[in-house]
Amino acid sequence: MTGYYASILQGALLTVGVSLAALGVAILLGLAGATAKLSGRPVLVGLATVYTTLVRGIPELVLMLLVFYGGTIGLNHLIALLGFKATIDINPFVAGVFTIGFIYGAYMTETFRGAILSIPRGQMEAAWAFGMGRFQTFWRITLPQMVRYALPGFTNNWLVLIKATALVSLIGLKEMTYLAKQASSATREPFTFFLFAAALFLVYTSVSLWALRWLDRRFSLGVKRSAT
Repeated sequence: MTGYYASILQGALLTVGVSLAALGVAILLGLAGATAKLSGRPVLVGLATVYTTLVRGIPELVLMLLVFYGGTIGLNHLIALLGFKATIDINPFVAGVFTIGFIYGAYMTETFRGAILSIPRGQMEAAWAFGMGRFQTFWRITLPQMVRYALPGFTNNWLVLIKATALVSLIGLKEMTYLAKQASSATREPFTFFLFAAALFLVYTSVSLWALRWLDRRFSLGVKRSAT
């Protein structure tokens, strides 16, 4: 029994790796999507709108299977059309990271867009009047304030993303949900091992909440909060 618990703990490290890597992808796509939606250019606005609408309307499991199985079939078919005999297998870790990141990039897009819209435009216009470029304005004026406005939505997205990592067990990645299932099948004690995996998820989300609350206090220094 001890060996199964140790194995699940090792899988928990892989879960952390998948979620953090997927978060990085989601943040990059979210910033790109929010920038596109606020650009005022019809083509970019249209592409970003299609992205957020489609992704938020398709279940995560369906997208995961489409990327892993459909992507593999599509790549191998393309290689065959080009006259090569080699075959490509998509790594489950890579498929899981990019699929989850792609999905939650759509949610981050709306979170970041709303946060940027919450910042008075006059501040950015004043920065441009002082000679700041757009990147410098974003880095020194928009981003610090955007973080404060985005953190509540970002926190919710991050917690859901962590739980969504359990889906990668369906494509063969041996993270803690996959290993808990293997242990429960071998010992016929599903409640014990799935409860252990649930406890590990709870620890992970609790630590995340603590860190994000610290960030919220850090970025809210000097801001007077209204009484509730």
